[in-house]
Amino acid sequence: MRITSLNAWGGAMFDDLAPWLDSCDADVLCLQEVTHTPTAHGWTRFDDADRSLPQRADLLGDVRARLPRHHAVFTACDSGPVHDREGRAHRQDFGLATFAAGTFPLAGLRSGFVHGEYAEHGDRWPSGGRPRAALAVRVLDRRSGRFVTVVNVHGLRDARGKADTPERRAQAERLAELVAGAREKGDLTVVCGDFNVLPGSETFGVLAGLDLVDLVREADTRTSRYPRPVRHASYLLVSEPAAVARFEIAAAPEVSDHRALVLDLWEVKGTG
Repeated sequence: MRITSLNAWGGAMFDDLAPWLDSCDADVLCLQEVTHTPTAHGWTRFDDADRSLPQRADLLGDVRARLPRHHAVFTACDSGPVHDREGRAHRQDFGLATFAAGTFPLAGLRSGFVHGEYAEHGDRWPSGGRPRAALAVRVLDRRSGRFVTVVNVHGLRDARGKADTPERRAQAERLAELVAGAREKGDLTVVCGDFNVLPGSETFGVLAGLDLVDLVREADTRTSRYPRPVRHASYLLVSEPAAVARFEIAAAPEVSDHRALVLDLWEVKGTG
């Protein structure tokens, strides 16, 4: 089983992302920063106080079209204005999407907010403090008869940086509660995404209480499209490191300002 996680950057590099989607061979693909604009397609522009970025109007639909044999699950964190190339305004939903191959029975779903709650933004997106969610899927690996719970998360962005704060501690506790509620006894568990924290964050201590081990540690998870010196953002944790056959932080191809995290599970053995 291959599990891949990527902050898709709203599809800002879709010309590179599209062929990568065709060849990534992910059984479970966890994407953060996924857009869905019911009234538009193609390209839009996102603006907040800090940034102006091109985005796909409907990255959810774009990926769905590339992975037609996968179940697509999307949860919206918030919604706000974007503009198409003619300058017309649209309402865009923004959140997380997980795509699970149809050959793996989808036996459970859970989503919830790890920071804040769903918000509708008016004339402008805020640059920080936006609500964040986690999305869990529970799939059956028929080779072993074992269930795997995969939790996709996007942590809050704070303009002050990625250091621990009371908000991030609360976020970690809410995430741990969601993971505990989504998985069943005996499940192999994977938690992945853009945590927006530093490697020494107390987040990992909270998740260690669920026997989750971080595989990324202090590795660089950013691409050349990200100019800032702090190169930590994305992480992937597993409940059973012995089940890991291969783990890669993919430096190439560059399809976002984040590197993809690719986990291959060897044989998901039963616990007996």
